[in-house]
Amino acid sequence: MRKSSKLCHKTSCPRSNIFCNLIDKIAKRPSLQFLGQWGYHCYEPKIYRTLAKILRYMDLDGFDVLLTDYIAFVETSGYRFEVNFNLEFTEICVNIILYWVFVRKSNPDFVELLLKKTKDYIQDRSCNLALIWRTFTPVYCPSPLSGITPLLYVAQTRQSNILKILLQYGILEREKNPINVVLTILLYPLRVKIMFDHTLVDIQEDAKTCLALCSRVLSVISVMEIETQLSLGRCPIISNWLDYIPSTRYKDPCELLHLCRITIRAQLLTNNMLPNGIFSLLIPVRLQNYLNLES
Repeated sequence: MRKSSKLCHKTSCPRSNIFCNLIDKIAKRPSLQFLGQWGYHCYEPKIYRTLAKILRYMDLDGFDVLLTDYIAFVETSGYRFEVNFNLEFTEICVNIILYWVFVRKSNPDFVELLLKKTKDYIQDRSCNLALIWRTFTPVYCPSPLSGITPLLYVAQTRQSNILKILLQYGILEREKNPINVVLTILLYPLRVKIMFDHTLVDIQEDAKTCLALCSRVLSVISVMEIETQLSLGRCPIISNWLDYIPSTRYKDPCELLHLCRITIRAQLLTNNMLPNGIFSLLIPVRLQNYLNLES
C-alpha cells in the first residue's frame, strides 16, 4: 500500500459537510502525502482561515449547521486517519470554534445553542463532542494544550450573562472544585473594560452578579480559602466582596428552600435533564424559575 493512501480514506461522510470538505483540501496538500511530514503547523492555517471566514459573519442558523456538521463528522467515521492526525485535526477545529464563540462573539445565544447541540455528550468529559469541557486559547494560537475551559474563561472575564447560561446547564455543579471558579471571579487580574454589543460594561458590577449566580448553585462557599489567597497578596477586584456572598453560604444555616433547589437540580443533573427538565415539573412557574437560577 502506498504511504499516501494511509493518510485517509473516505467512507460515508457527506460531501456537503464543512469538515469533510476541509479534510479533503488538507489531505490533497503535497506536504501531507508522506506520513513523516505530518504536523499541525502544516495545515492549521488552512483550517483557521476556512473556519474563521465562516464564523465571522455567521448567524445562529448558520452556527446550527456548523455544529451539526461537526457532530456528523465525528460520529459517522466519515474519514479514517492515523490517530495522531485525527486528534490534531479535531482539537484544532474545537479550539477555533470555542475561540470564536466565547472570545470573538461573546454572544449568549451562540453559547446556549452550543450547549443545546452538544447536551447529549456532556456527561463524558473525554468525548470530542462535549465541547464545553474542551480547552481553547483565548489569545488565539494553534495549540489548545495550554488553554482553558469555557467556564474558566467566562469567570476570568466576568461575563455574567454567559455564566448564567453555563450554570443553568449545570456546568458549575459538575466541577470537582467549584470554589476555583469563585476564586477566579474575585482574584483574576482585572481587565478594565470588555465590549458587548458595542457598549462598555463595568466588569466589577459583572463580578458582583457572577458571585450572586454562584451563590444560587452552591450550598457552601469557603471564605477561608478566599482569605488564604488574600493573605498571599492577591487582590480582589471587589473591595467589599464579602457583602456579595450570602452569610448562609459560609456561616449561617443554609436556607431550606435553597437546599431543596440543590437536591432537585442534582437529580435532574444525574439524568442529564438540566435545564429543560425543570419546565416539565408540575410546579408553579415561579418555582420553575427559581430552580432555573432566575432568583
